[in-house]
Amino acid sequence: MDLRFHKEVTIPVLDVKLKGNLIIPVKATAIIIFSHGSGSSRLSSRNQMVAKYLHQQNFGTLLFDLLTEEEDSNYQNRFDIELLTKRLIGASEWLQQQPVAKDCRFGYFGASTGAASALKAASYLPQIDAVVSRGGRPDLAMNSLPKVNAATLLIVGAMDFDVLRLTREAYSQLSCEKKLEIIEGATHLFEEPGKMEKVAMLAADWFEKYLHPVTVKMK
Repeated sequence: MDLRFHKEVTIPVLDVKLKGNLIIPVKATAIIIFSHGSGSSRLSSRNQMVAKYLHQQNFGTLLFDLLTEEEDSNYQNRFDIELLTKRLIGASEWLQQQPVAKDCRFGYFGASTGAASALKAASYLPQIDAVVSRGGRPDLAMNSLPKVNAATLLIVGAMDFDVLRLTREAYSQLSCEKKLEIIEGATHLFEEPGKMEKVAMLAADWFEKYLHPVTVKMK
């Protein structure tokens, strides 16, 4: 696959510098920013798998650490949705200013608590056109959900009973274009054979629908 950008990056956000990996295929017209869940990082094997699949579909990806190593050692920071949201907004604004991202559209892929920060950030940023949540906790951003305009896909495992219940409650608060996908036989981490592959395909299809430019046919 031909890439026009593939580097480790340092993202300045307020008073910290966050490590990230930015990969953009030559034909990409959209970049997906990942918002990781509690205790996870840009090196998450599950998110790396989804990112690799997105590259094959000509999407760029930015995976970065929302917390520094020192911050992550404090367990409470992993559930500080306000802090995670500020970091995600800062990274999104940084990416938008990069020449390599010129003319690209932007989406979020969030997991666990990262889904809450993704939806909360999307409620502030009009440039975010699509959000996908994997086993997320959108309920932790409940007050922001009615203000989300980005097309939102919530993916939950059918065996992830508590999260499914909370996600249904959050889903009812969304007034944007939305869809709830329940994957049969999957638990919270989608560890069962073929389930993460299903997540990646659903995410790519959603981003394809809402981020790739519409071709207008001439009459």
